[in-house]
Amino acid sequence: MEIRRGSARFLERAPGRLSQHGFSFGAHYDPERLSFGPMVCHDDHVLGPGTGFEEHPHETLEIVTWVVSGALVHRDATGTDETLGAGACGVLSAGSGTRHSEIASADGPARFVQVWLTPDPDAADAPPRYRRATVDAAPGAGPVRLVGDGGPLAVGVRGAALDVVRLAAGETVTLPAAARMHAFVTTGALLRSSLAEPLAAGDAFCMTDEGAHDVTAAVPTELLVWTFA
Repeated sequence: MEIRRGSARFLERAPGRLSQHGFSFGAHYDPERLSFGPMVCHDDHVLGPGTGFEEHPHETLEIVTWVVSGALVHRDATGTDETLGAGACGVLSAGSGTRHSEIASADGPARFVQVWLTPDPDAADAPPRYRRATVDAAPGAGPVRLVGDGGPLAVGVRGAALDVVRLAAGETVTLPAAARMHAFVTTGALLRSSLAEPLAAGDAFCMTDEGAHDVTAAVPTELLVWTFA
């Protein structure tokens, strides 16, 4: 099990934008942090009002965007033009190639987490497509499936799944056993446990071939938990 502290993420600043990269990205290179299974990018972005990422191309990627706060305007070459609010998720399968932009609403700042996955070969060159969903992940509900089998969204990676977990202060949840698991604390904090030292917002932990683990929230907390078969 590896803990990846938010303070150790690669930090990138641009006008109106702060990005924290969980893996090597652009000028930030670390041969020990290239990927985790099919996950090749895990970014935490904060955008000022009306700023963000102008239109740019992608291909052969599954791009999963979770809005933590504020509102994010997503546009892409499939014809999508919509605003994602906090608690909404968009999946852009770039496939054979597409273009998109992600801009914070002019009404205020936005924070979002974006993950890139390398698709399976049979999905890599498929026509690009976009879909979105929200889930009701209330405290006490346990892990709520958002992406993958049993959830409203799918990606072109067999065995990949994303669960949203929201915990009240003092609440404990069991994170599932998996060949690979990546859990990210978007907001709140986790108490010290047999799993690790206390974890704060922006921290993540990665597990490979481990059993289920219990974690307990110190304060109201949200987790994004990816598992890969």
